[in-house]
Amino acid sequence: MALLEVERIDVFYGRVQALHGESLQVDQGEVVALIGSNGAGKTTTLRTISGLQHPARGTIKFNGKDITRSEPQDIVNMGICQSPEGRRLFARMTVLDNLRMGAYTRRNQAEIKQDMDRVFELFPRLKERLNQVAGTLSGGEQQMCAMGRALMAKPKLLMLDEPSLGLAPILVETIFQIVREINAQGTPVLLVEQNATKALEVAHRGYVLETGNIVQTGTGKELLASKEVQTAYLGM
Repeated sequence: MALLEVERIDVFYGRVQALHGESLQVDQGEVVALIGSNGAGKTTTLRTISGLQHPARGTIKFNGKDITRSEPQDIVNMGICQSPEGRRLFARMTVLDNLRMGAYTRRNQAEIKQDMDRVFELFPRLKERLNQVAGTLSGGEQQMCAMGRALMAKPKLLMLDEPSLGLAPILVETIFQIVREINAQGTPVLLVEQNATKALEVAHRGYVLETGNIVQTGTGKELLASKEVQTAYLGM
């Protein structure tokens, strides 16, 4: 059974339709990439899964349970957590307090401590910056903090929205290596990313989204080798 099943969802902003019968799934243990140009509907897809938008038609199931009309806080409690585009940190709070906010709904202090240690293993820089105000971090450090905050919610599915946006090439490499490590430790990942090459290199499977429609799907390797994907997204 799929962990996440999105089946034929239509999503509107007012009268404008953003997603047209979109279907995708994420299985246990997978990294699934959703690629496409600006305005294709990638962020709308994540917002809809998170409950921030509700589809006009179609269904979303998580662990076999229908969450189509569930509220965002309930979806987080079920185990779907998102690191949003633009990081959206609490800029005037410290790194430590931002990470603690990720664990806001949790009560088991021993498990929270264990996950905090895991975050520091993945992002040693955050431990060095623990008492620094988040708004004064570099772009790469802010991205690490946003991902760390999402991990502190103990996700059963981690959704990453444009984690490499605006980062220097060397930091992009670091972020995608960490995505691999997070997945290797057992967390499935749904990855929205404009850097199609990097996304497909780490993904087990991928979907190509164009103006709200899934136009192509396959393994990461298959999509990297696709002439259409190479022409449209890989600059070849």
